[in-house]
Amino acid sequence: MRVERPVTQRDIEGHLVVGDIFDVARHLPSAFVDLLILDPPYNLYRNFNGNPFRRKENDVYVSWFREVIDVLFPAMKPDATLYACADWRTSMLISPILEARFHIRNRITWEREKGRGARENWKNNMEDIWFCTMSNRYHFDVEAVKLKRRVLAPYRTAGKPRGWEREEAGAYRLTHPSNIWTDVTVPFWSMPENTDHPTQKPEKLIAKLVLASSKKGDLVFDPFLGSGTTAVVAQKLGRRWCGVDADAEYLCWALKRIAAARRDPSIQGYADGVFWERNTHADQRARTDSRSDQTDLLS
Repeated sequence: MRVERPVTQRDIEGHLVVGDIFDVARHLPSAFVDLLILDPPYNLYRNFNGNPFRRKENDVYVSWFREVIDVLFPAMKPDATLYACADWRTSMLISPILEARFHIRNRITWEREKGRGARENWKNNMEDIWFCTMSNRYHFDVEAVKLKRRVLAPYRTAGKPRGWEREEAGAYRLTHPSNIWTDVTVPFWSMPENTDHPTQKPEKLIAKLVLASSKKGDLVFDPFLGSGTTAVVAQKLGRRWCGVDADAEYLCWALKRIAAARRDPSIQGYADGVFWERNTHADQRARTDSRSDQTDLLS
């Protein structure tokens, strides 16, 4: 849909909006967002389906990002949460802007296990997510985002497991999540969620943000939706959602993914109410082994 006049929350809830967020935002209702996932273009070159975003001088990008925050701020509820994504260079530019408007709670750093090597520098395979809230009153559910880890050296007291459980596949324990995430897999060709979008975020990554910082029925908003990951995850996890993107073709991809999410709400790496370390869940290992066998046959 297109938004060219003031709309209510009911008008846009469960819809994908085509348009530039600077044009769309002035028609959005006030204080309707519980959780804002902000994944704008980083300050580097990316070709978005024939519409390139070029690296800007730092002060120009800072001004642009400040305008993004200015137009989105009125849409957030007084107890809303914002997660802002960035690469390491962009992260340094946006943090002062976020600190001026929000309460910064943490900086999450997650490992992108893909990327080209560098001859004269360290390979860049990490990104940041700034955890910000509108006020000191906010929702955060740590129990919903626990990580299930394999125990390499199980410790026992009087012969009984201490802090871990024996399962058919081995010894595991639940841990509280930290702000360093090494268990996320960037979508690749054999994963159902994969698209051709150049900066697609993994469903598992967004699921952590949605589960930690929203309740069922809350509204999750993404003003740079791209291929739709935020809306897809919100649909799978029982949240209301709305997304905006300037590219209509990307939103067509998103519509297909949302329709698939209604049929299959599973999220790779999240099962039994917990997040699993990369390639450790039994079903996931079976799928991985099966794909490896198929790849061997094709090679």
